[in-house]
Amino acid sequence: MTPAVHFVGFRGEEYRSAVKVWGLPDFIHRWWDRRARREIAAHDTVIFAQGDWWQEPRRFNAQDLEG
Repeated sequence: MTPAVHFVGFRGEEYRSAVKVWGLPDFIHRWWDRRARREIAAHDTVIFAQGDWWQEPRRFNAQDLEG
């Protein structure tokens, strides 16, 4: 399985800047929630607009987008 790139919480100019560095994401998570955390595999790369992996996930899940 090929590792995927996940963007979490990006909007507007932040997104464009992240794409310049990391390339287009495979998945876009509107925010950090339990669903996003479940869908990330051990070898995937996760890029956060704010915060990090250890932040508390939101209580409600958002629909994810494919990049």
